[in-house]
Parts: sequence; structure tokens; C-alpha cells
Amino acid sequence: MKTLKIIQTLAKIGKILSCIAFIFACIGFGGSVVGALSAAFGGGFAIKLGGVTIYDLFGGVRYSELEGVCAALLGWMIVCAGDAVVAKFAELYFKRELAAGTPFTRSGAKELTRLGILTLAVPTGCAVLAAVVSGIAASFLRASETMDAHFDNGASIALGVMFLVTALLCRLGAEQAQAQPA
Repeated sequence: MKTLKIIQTLAKIGKILSCIAFIFACIGFGGSVVGALSAAFGGGFAIKLGGVTIYDLFGGVRYSELEGVCAALLGWMIVCAGDAVVAKFAELYFKRELAAGTPFTRSGAKELTRLGILTLAVPTGCAVLAAVVSGIAASFLRASETMDAHFDNGASIALGVMFLVTALLCRLGAEQAQAQPA
């Protein structure tokens, strides 16, 4: 049972990290909203925190580039929203796994499969949608220069595949535990 204790400890860590990821995604979404509004209203609306404006975070953006910044931030709002959704589903999975006391249940394996599919699909869809929205916004805002907003989701693809493989292992463990006589 030493291995099960390690798995449960890792599930607790996973729950905590998922909660932190959700909070950071929400902060990123809010920051993108504030940044986009700040960029949309031009230099006179620059929000300062401790003497640092939102433009300073982009390496001293010139006012002629604000339309590009606004377009990029619209894309990042979509990416952050997708990350928040996946993080919340992950947190719920770990919470239910901890309540069950083992990952080797049919319902847990099914939920982990769903989490794997969501981890594959949501960030990929959000990255594509963010690139499209950012491009349309840059065109609509007549941005002379666009920020190089690269919406990468390679890590989420790898993580989603790992969740799917782990779900199969958990399902196998549940089936073997059920087949063994008590």
C-alpha cells in the first residue's frame, strides 16, 4: 500500500497545482481584458501599478503599436479562458479521486479519459480561435505592426495523451481488482 500512498500524495499535489493554474488563468484573463481596454483607449488610459504601465510589460511599446497589442491580448483572453476550463476540470478530477481513495475505479478512469480529451481539445481549439481572432482584430484595428503572439499548445497535447494512457492503466487496474475474488 506504499505505492497507493504515493499516488494519493501526487493526487493532492495535482489538486493544488490545478487550483493554482486556475487562479493564474483567471488572472491572465483579467490582465488581458485590462490590457486590451488600456490599449484600445490609447496612451492616455495607461494603467500604472507602482510606476509601471501595462506597456512597460511589453518592452516599452510605442503608441503606434497599441492596436497590435490589443489584437494579441484578445487572443490571449481566449487562451486563458480555455486554460481555466481545463484547470478546473483537472481540479475536480483530483478532488474526486482523493474522495474515492484510489485512481483504480471505472468512474475515475472515465473521468480521467474525459480530462485527457479536454486537455487535448480545449487548448488546441483555443489556440486556433485565438490566432483567428487576433488576426481579425489586427485587421479590423488596422494595426501597422502586430505583436508576435504565438499561441503554442504542444505541452497540452503531450499532457492530454499522457492522461489518456493513464486512464487506460487505471481502467485496467479497476477491472483486475473487480475480477479478483475477495
